[in-house]
Order: sequence, then structure tokens, then C-alpha cells
Amino acid sequence: MNLVALFNILLRTQMEILQEDNGKKGKFYILENGAQEAAMTYIWAGTDRIIIDHTEVNEALKGKNAGKQMVLKAVEFAREQGLKIIPLCPFANSVFKKMPEIQDVL
Repeated sequence: MNLVALFNILLRTQMEILQEDNGKKGKFYILENGAQEAAMTYIWAGTDRIIIDHTEVNEALKGKNAGKQMVLKAVEFAREQGLKIIPLCPFANSVFKKMPEIQDVL
């Protein structure tokens, strides 16, 4: 799938990705009707790297690119902050492997 097709799919199913960060760890997450339906957690590795360690998507959002959207939000965050990402989570790692255009933050 080319980049334009991917972004068109994401635009059709764009979800609001929220973020929490306490300086040691954080998460990107999606709320639906006030309930957390997806989350991708990370921990800080020094001041210039985050390690994505877990991604979870509940049944309500399965098949809607929720996990991929959270990874892309983490990439956006990393680019804005000048950070690198270490994707230890198997899901996040697979997204990075499939998308060369985001590998600049590895």
C-alpha cells in the first residue's frame, strides 16, 4: 500500500489520540464514550529516547487502525521533540518495519 492510500484510510477513520506523560513513562490512548479502548505505553530511556513497550486495542476498535494511529502519533511526538523511538512492542515494531517513511525516528 502506498503512502497516499494509507493516509486516505487513516483520514477516514481518524481517531483522537490522547497522551499522558509523567517524565518517566507515558501512553498514547483512545477514549470512546469515556472509556479507554486502546493504549500504547512507553518508558523514557534517558532524555532523548522512548521505548514503546506495549500496545493494546479492545474489540471495539479492532480493524480500525487504532494501533497504527497511535504509533504514528508517537512518531509525530518524537519528531516534534527530537526523540528516537525503540519499538520493543511486537506490534509497534511491525508497523515500523512496514513503513520506511517513519524509520527516521528509530
